[in-house]
Amino acid sequence: MMDRRTLSLFALSSLFFGGTFVAAKAGLEYFPPLLFVALRFDVAAVLMLAYVLATFPREELLPATRGDVAGILATGVLVIGLANALLFVGQQYATSAVAAIVFSLNPILTPVFAAALLSDERLSSRGVAGIGLGLVGVTLVVGPSSANLLGGDALGRAILFAGAVSAALGAVLIRRADATLSSTVRIAWGLPLAALVSHGLSWSAGESASSIAWTTEAIVALAYVSVFAGVIAYIAYFALLDSTGAIRANLVFYAVPAVSTVGGWAVLDESISRSAIVGFLAIFAGFAIIGSGSIDVRSRLAAVRTGSHESRHRPGTGDEHTPRTHRGSRSD
Repeated sequence: MMDRRTLSLFALSSLFFGGTFVAAKAGLEYFPPLLFVALRFDVAAVLMLAYVLATFPREELLPATRGDVAGILATGVLVIGLANALLFVGQQYATSAVAAIVFSLNPILTPVFAAALLSDERLSSRGVAGIGLGLVGVTLVVGPSSANLLGGDALGRAILFAGAVSAALGAVLIRRADATLSSTVRIAWGLPLAALVSHGLSWSAGESASSIAWTTEAIVALAYVSVFAGVIAYIAYFALLDSTGAIRANLVFYAVPAVSTVGGWAVLDESISRSAIVGFLAIFAGFAIIGSGSIDVRSRLAAVRTGSHESRHRPGTGDEHTPRTHRGSRSD
């Protein structure tokens, strides 16, 4: 069961993360990919730092334990920095819908890392079967035929897959760190770190700011990925991660492809192949199996039967087989 706050965090994360793929695809026409990511985190870092300085007391801003430092590193380097750098580079070779679908492997990868690194998030045999089905779905999405295995499209999807691995591993490491810092403060530390990582990758790739085309569309794309898909989406996602755990929080990446597919169709006039849709459905079915592993169906059915049995024999239920007693008398 999810409360209203959890549902709100889930909806915000799904909506704004889904728009990331559309805005990134649009912005790549005007920015070099890694520099686009770096500028995104520059803007988001300034906004987030201003926000936490204005709303948090100073004693809550500094890391106090090794877990805090580990959580910041996992947030900045893996979940935000490297995952997004790989996403923006890989999306040069794939539509926004396909990129979102490949990233939706995240919930399948997360239980694998959680089983190895977290004592409280283990996979059952049913979960293993779900992962297997999810991997079949990814194979359908990527389409590894001999004709396109070495082509640019396959290369882009492989880069996107690496980004999903980085995000899933980072999410689990954050849970393992058991940090004392709030998720919002951890993001405020992680965003500048992610910016440094992205600028370093951009410099090593030989990208130059002179190649940026500063148009209205470029500014809108940068504003979206910085503010909505940066500050707001990360606040919602990491709060969800802290409250529900890595496996459940990463369910947002199953809603993301639906948002990005509609957005890509509406904004970028993109289409998606039938095999990719079938692959996504297989991935979704795989995680549905993983999620069902946490439900003891037999116990639930037994409880329902017991409750139904007791209601039939409870005085005053109106069941035609229940012995009636005179008003005011006690039934044995």
